[in-house]
Amino acid sequence: MGKYVIGIGEALWDVLPEGKKLGGAPANFAYHARQFGLEGIAVSAIGHDALGEEIVEAFEEHRLPYHLARVEYPTGTVQVTLDAQGVPQYQIKTDVAWDNIPFDEELAALAADCKAVCFGSLAQRSEVSRNTIGAFLDAVPADCLKVFDINLRQSFYTKEVLEASFQRCDILKINDEELVTISRLYDIPGLSLEEKCWHIFDQYGLKMLILTCGTNGSYVFHAGGMSYQVTPKVEVADTVGAGDSFTGSFIGSILQGKSVAVAHETAVKVSAYVCTQKGAMPVVPEELKSI
Repeated sequence: MGKYVIGIGEALWDVLPEGKKLGGAPANFAYHARQFGLEGIAVSAIGHDALGEEIVEAFEEHRLPYHLARVEYPTGTVQVTLDAQGVPQYQIKTDVAWDNIPFDEELAALAADCKAVCFGSLAQRSEVSRNTIGAFLDAVPADCLKVFDINLRQSFYTKEVLEASFQRCDILKINDEELVTISRLYDIPGLSLEEKCWHIFDQYGLKMLILTCGTNGSYVFHAGGMSYQVTPKVEVADTVGAGDSFTGSFIGSILQGKSVAVAHETAVKVSAYVCTQKGAMPVVPEELKSI
């Protein structure tokens, strides 16, 4: 098995009411996988600009290794406003650096030594990055765990991109709102969330399907059955990055050899902790990693 755990896709600044915060699901995933002793690396692209330099500085400050191509497009930004419940609403800028991630020799080398990769739908909105993600997935070892964290944002997805991603992943991560959208798009049968999830699980021959339902708990569907965890009640600072911390912690635990149930419990506790902190990359207390 390879040695790297890669998050590939968008690297950007979330411009929040109180200032900007480092954003992008792939980097958050890689950061949280690193907290479990894995070689997490963020893969994206940045512009020749101050915001790009600041992403490099932020990754270094968080001790997150990176492969960031410099391209002739501005570094990505997202205007984020929080609603009354602290849930983020996003306005994502288009035609930016992370839409144009090139597939180069260094990236091919990372792919060849990759043990898990997490990718989403957002970074596949443009042809260049979509092709790069595809080339990366083609280049990973046969036993590499391919995680599709669907991450639907605005209208930046197509049925074709989703279908190709479902077919190529081992683990699908989806939330309850996204499940409703996908069910409409694909006419997925089933009266309950569980029935719909089992249908998708079987349809695409998945190893696991992770369904998060916010305050209503989360599920992991797998060949051995289904795991359910209640969402802990916490004082929410913001929910930015909580889902990514769940994915990174879950995959980190699975790669450490933990059972699905233990990995699930760990992921729930870590993501609840992240909700109590500002920003997506807090240091997670040791006791949350060793359940």
